[in-house]
Amino acid sequence: MALTWGDDYPIHQTPEPVAYAGTDRNFYDRYFFNGYAPAQEQGGGDDLFFAAAFGVYPHLNIADAAFCVMKGGKQVNLHASRWLEMERMDLTVGPVAITVIEPLKRLKLTVTAPEQGIAAEIVFEGRAFPIEEPRFIRRNGPRAFMDYTRLTQNGRYSGWIEVDGVRSSVDGFVGTRDRSWGVRPVGARDPQELAPPVLPQFFWLWAPCNFEDGGLFFHTNDDELGRAWNRRALWLADGEREREFGGFAEASYAIQWKSGTRHARAATLDFGADGTMTVEPKREFFMLGLGYTHPTWGHGFNQGKLKVEREDFVAADLDRAVPQHLHVQALSDVTYVDGAGRSRKGRGVFEQLAIGPHAPSGFASILDMAP
Repeated sequence: MALTWGDDYPIHQTPEPVAYAGTDRNFYDRYFFNGYAPAQEQGGGDDLFFAAAFGVYPHLNIADAAFCVMKGGKQVNLHASRWLEMERMDLTVGPVAITVIEPLKRLKLTVTAPEQGIAAEIVFEGRAFPIEEPRFIRRNGPRAFMDYTRLTQNGRYSGWIEVDGVRSSVDGFVGTRDRSWGVRPVGARDPQELAPPVLPQFFWLWAPCNFEDGGLFFHTNDDELGRAWNRRALWLADGEREREFGGFAEASYAIQWKSGTRHARAATLDFGADGTMTVEPKREFFMLGLGYTHPTWGHGFNQGKLKVEREDFVAADLDRAVPQHLHVQALSDVTYVDGAGRSRKGRGVFEQLAIGPHAPSGFASILDMAP
């Protein structure tokens, strides 16, 4: 029997019970959150940044979650994993729980991990209706690498975070959440490589930014020649809803890379008649803390019936040339000058993951670094 809580809600996508998500073992369903002080309240080196993720992998029968806090150059990461038991409506993994208070508007994140010295109670409220990004479809030769949809929403936070007995308020914080679902690599790696072998290549930039009166969204996936196979940019004012699937007619970027890394020192986004945005990265959050490219806590890995673990590191001590350290979200100051010449200052993240060749950046092999 596969009947679960979800079968009493009108959310079926196939003729089967909700527990069955098609036939692709790499199907996933995921939440992501990040949060930080808005531009007018930004501080110095102790600036607080948090991020959370929650993933469900129906065919692997695994759910996992992570909660991370970055402050003063240190990143504290809480990892949790459990067997799903086929119940996709149970949004808890050990000490981490998500509550959908009002769909597409308000969600609550709760963390209760006294043994690890971490606790949080955070409410997210959307600033506008979520945007839907173009469907991500990518193949490596004949093999489907990605096929998923994502909604993205900027919002404001209230609540608190406590690490090792020190409580910090996140009232007035801003940030971004997303929800994505579909197919991308999860769990143990496929032991049979492509025939013939294909050089790994993935180039990704994502820049959701918060301003006083709205949000700007930009992302791109490029191939090895710098040609975009998924790119979009748009502005969405507070309280509005995107009525047509469009966005800016043009979007391009220029990046100044830090020497010896694949991390940006600065960037400019050009939206043609809709203006430009400059990006000034201030500090880097390592997505490793949320399980991305983590050798032990990778998404969908089987950790047993339930496992919870804390992991701490100092950002300055990490070797930027190690593959699992390439993927970062750089907390950035941003300035957007729209097509009418109006200038807005704000904050956002500039997410970067560059693996393999990318001609515009001068990357020619899997892991060569900027000169």
